[in-house]
Amino acid sequence: MPHTSLTVGRLKCHALEGGRQHLDGGAMFGVVPKPLWQRRIPADDRNRIPLALRCLLIEHGDGLVLVDTGLGNKEDDKFRDIYGVVNQGKHGPTQIEDALAELRYRPDDVRWVINTHLHFDHAGGNTYREPADQAPDGPTVPPSDRPTKLSFPKATYVVQKRELEFARHTNERTAASYLPHNFEPVPFTPIDGDAEVVPGIRCMPTPGHVPYHQSVLVESAGERACFLADLVPTSAHLPLPWIMGYDLEPLVTLESKRRLYARAEAEGWLLLFEHDPDIVAGRLGRDGKAFGLVDPLKAG
Repeated sequence: MPHTSLTVGRLKCHALEGGRQHLDGGAMFGVVPKPLWQRRIPADDRNRIPLALRCLLIEHGDGLVLVDTGLGNKEDDKFRDIYGVVNQGKHGPTQIEDALAELRYRPDDVRWVINTHLHFDHAGGNTYREPADQAPDGPTVPPSDRPTKLSFPKATYVVQKRELEFARHTNERTAASYLPHNFEPVPFTPIDGDAEVVPGIRCMPTPGHVPYHQSVLVESAGERACFLADLVPTSAHLPLPWIMGYDLEPLVTLESKRRLYARAEAEGWLLLFEHDPDIVAGRLGRDGKAFGLVDPLKAG
């Protein structure tokens, strides 16, 4: 199913399915033992679990707003095998463009792109390379040598100012996740901290996964939905201590989750999951001290 539609007050939103990647289950769940996490998301014979590459499209009076852009089409076959990437589009570079087309939109129609952070599976679709059968020089030019183009050429791209700086100054731990061709060609409009991009769409710092990670809150007519990104990548990560091994500052993630949950519970937020393979959204619930999901909205 290329997309799932929902409403937040007067705003129509669409969870766009951008394909799948498959990452190591142990890395995705950190210190949580495998016998616990594999009950929720079973692993394959390479210990990888399926993860959605889900983005959020918001139909707004100021123009279409797209939150995150998936993984893109610029990586080589070795990369795609290691990370189990399945995202090739039928009518464009990736399945994100397919999902837009199903809604009768084109990439040129997008007016705002918000990156929650600049890891390859969230910002890879910021840019694209033409496939061999469409490139002027065809297969004679290897993919890595084809020019990189903006995927959404009429959009204003938004990211946290310090996240862009962080992505440009990597170390041995972070370099594999921040690939320059996903952000260096992009003319970003940087923001600093909590900021409203257009009325009713607000970027909220939720650090921990990386220091300048942000989630996106959509508000209209008293209703609220939050695109969590990698703060809570799947519904299985709702328990407070279930934090990814990929997180650079897991104790900061814990506090970010605690603060967000307090508001989400008090205000009845709909929570949107970027990487859950089956569940698009749901509301926060409690069973004693444990957090879980109420009224899950399933993909497809």
